[in-house]
Amino acid sequence: MARLDHTVSKVLELAPDRLAIFGYAHVPWVSKRQQLIDGDALPKEVERYELATLAAQRFVDAGFDTIGIDHLARPADTLARAARSGLLRRNFQGYTDDTCPTLIGLGASSISRLPACYIQNAPATAAYIQRIESGTLAGSRGHVMTEDDRLRARVIEMLMCDFRLNRPALHQVFGDTSNIVDPLIAQVATRFRDYVELSENYLDISRAGRPLTRIIASWFDAHVPDGVKYSQAS
Repeated sequence: MARLDHTVSKVLELAPDRLAIFGYAHVPWVSKRQQLIDGDALPKEVERYELATLAAQRFVDAGFDTIGIDHLARPADTLARAARSGLLRRNFQGYTDDTCPTLIGLGASSISRLPACYIQNAPATAAYIQRIESGTLAGSRGHVMTEDDRLRARVIEMLMCDFRLNRPALHQVFGDTSNIVDPLIAQVATRFRDYVELSENYLDISRAGRPLTRIIASWFDAHVPDGVKYSQAS
């Protein structure tokens, strides 16, 4: 705790306008160099939450607004203004006030988002360089978005950005197709009854439930196995 508190003090000396608090992802089966780190020595879930809460509160006390689940910004920053006006968006880089539907990823393993699909560049640096030097595109795999994918992505973004699922707004864009998430809304309202509030037009995540936002949002992700959703929520 003391070391993180010291780090936050140093960051505040830099006087940033916005910042993000990201947890360390220990994936030694992906990043071989992480095998040098003893996974058992790393903070467990409760400790990680306490560390993140400590850091966030320090920044709030220094005048920052909380943005979504892991960002902070000065009240005058465009990110904070976007959050207050309901225009906040989230992409692979985190929260943004940029409403452009296209994000081009540069470099090995980066992911590009287009209105119709996702494309990931070759993850290995050597393979990425080879593709570029040979004059071919860097993308090595992708996913074409279906209407169902786009609907669910918007639901997840709403929850991650606004802590609110707005049914009328979904219907305005997706029409009757938006009704397919109604059973999932009912499931979430039951499963997380102590942390969400369901009304005719909205599903709202309470302030106490905000640490669970990722888990709640994953309930609407068709690509997350049901067993994983239930284990996360237990």
